[in-house]
Amino acid sequence: MQHCDDCFAGVTHEGTPAGTLEQIGGVECYVATPTGDYPKNKVILFLTDVFGIPLVNNKLLADDFARTGLKTIIPDLFLGDPMPEGTMAPAHLFDREKWSAAHGPAQTRPPLDQVIAALKETGVTEFGASGYCFGARYVFDLAFDGIISVSVISHPSRLAFPGDFEKYANEVKAPLLINSCEIDQGLPLENHEKVDQIFSKFEPGYKREYFEGCRHGFAIRGDLSDPKVKAGKEGSFRAAAKWFLEYL
Repeated sequence: MQHCDDCFAGVTHEGTPAGTLEQIGGVECYVATPTGDYPKNKVILFLTDVFGIPLVNNKLLADDFARTGLKTIIPDLFLGDPMPEGTMAPAHLFDREKWSAAHGPAQTRPPLDQVIAALKETGVTEFGASGYCFGARYVFDLAFDGIISVSVISHPSRLAFPGDFEKYANEVKAPLLINSCEIDQGLPLENHEKVDQIFSKFEPGYKREYFEGCRHGFAIRGDLSDPKVKAGKEGSFRAAAKWFLEYL
């Protein structure tokens, strides 16, 4: 599954980010730090959609994770060249294919690896990762590489079904939470029970949440004026936070 129209659509949320922009391993990152005492050896990697750090929604959600007591870091996977926020407007003309071709694994994985290596040098020994749309691919890849201890994906894109899910179930030891929804080309309804079956004997831990009335992008760019979408956005965050607190 590659990108769908919903990967580039959504609503900008209101709020003032509380974190800071810092250079980690030569890569700009948004850093959300808990206000009280917290485990210095643990970090949540917040792996964004195509809009990256500039989209305030991403920063606000990272802040929410930090309030649960876990330091949360958003690496700039796009090295200053994310999808422009204005392209979420339905009539906006932008060459999505050209942008996507210039932001493949060869361009976007190295910054992530640089950040992880630098964090390890500071004493971080355990990583959890929460991936949204574009970022979900790297949650699986980091799990395949044995780098992260806990995985959360929300409305994933760029994951092959059933191959990537079967590989995860057979080879990975990191507990996995999936936030799924009603309308999602990346993880359509007809595959939900099939995914559950793939992980039916996954001993590390597996759970799939389902949010009715929501579509791809709901956990990060949903229209909060819609009660079902608002419930989905808030519910998916609570599920993810609980998952990290239980397993990380």
